[in-house]
Amino acid sequence: MSDFLKFSDRIFVAGSRGMAGSAICRALVRNGYGNPASGGQLYTPVREDLDLLNYGEVEAWFIQNKPSVVVLAAAKVGGIYANTTYPADFLSDNLKIQNNIIEISFKTGVRRLLFLGSSCIYPKYAEQPIREDSLLTGALEPTNEWYAIAKIAGIKLCEALRLQHGFDAISLMPTNLYGPGDNYHPLNSHVLPALIRRFHEAKVSGAENVTCWGTGSPMREFLHVDDLGEASVFALKYWSPLAVNAPLDDAGKPLAFLNVGTGIDLTIKQLATAVAQATGFTGSISWDKSKPDGTPKKQLDVSRLRSLGWRAGIPLHQGLESTVKLFQSQIEQDLARL
Repeated sequence: MSDFLKFSDRIFVAGSRGMAGSAICRALVRNGYGNPASGGQLYTPVREDLDLLNYGEVEAWFIQNKPSVVVLAAAKVGGIYANTTYPADFLSDNLKIQNNIIEISFKTGVRRLLFLGSSCIYPKYAEQPIREDSLLTGALEPTNEWYAIAKIAGIKLCEALRLQHGFDAISLMPTNLYGPGDNYHPLNSHVLPALIRRFHEAKVSGAENVTCWGTGSPMREFLHVDDLGEASVFALKYWSPLAVNAPLDDAGKPLAFLNVGTGIDLTIKQLATAVAQATGFTGSISWDKSKPDGTPKKQLDVSRLRSLGWRAGIPLHQGLESTVKLFQSQIEQDLARL
């Protein structure tokens, strides 16, 4: 199997402070990449050092630092509330970040680029489990369409640059992520961290009931972010649409993006029960059916990435237990500082 990633590569991870970006940095270091002793470099500039929305600033940074590999994990993210409240921000900011980094990477001679998308790019009623071929075959879920449209544009820009100019850009579509570095904001977080916070606070306050959004019937798949980190390194090392073993779409053409997940889903009710147990909450759970459910089912077909030899290694029960412990320890540390 060909290795398309070199220990001597100068790797820029955009969004290195975020949950996905920090996990990818950890995976790169674990696998020996970005080490100056091997001639490599790992660039992780933060927002104060590099404004990804500013084209001129990004271009100057690339010219000065000359990265050979780029991982684009930077994005404006949030749950249903944030997406529906700030649609212009989710579309405009993500388009600017993507276009700046992808175009400048191509212009300045970056050798490989990995763009992180999201499973929300697929139609709301896509055939389950969702195959990569489902992209653009139906209407999106309205509660996250602005973010999804931006991500689709990023995938297609990477694909277009490869087709027209031979630029080595690939994309991964992860399912719902959780783990270290997640956002636990009471309004702007995704479903799993929102549930962790809600049930933890209920346990601490002695509440007898927790009310969750929707009916609890939608099904979701969850991937520990450290598994995404390992999948990203694996893809950078071993997957190229131009390789002999490259996964093909239904038309027999090399795919420009691949799904990343566990291939296993569960209902939100089952998830809520699991989070309650992990946090130690023993009260009852009720459901506010006036709140939106979102997409009814969103399970990824991960057979193509598996065909290359990668699969997730952290089961949900194990990842959820460690994530809850990490969240609770962070809360204790925050309280100790007061």
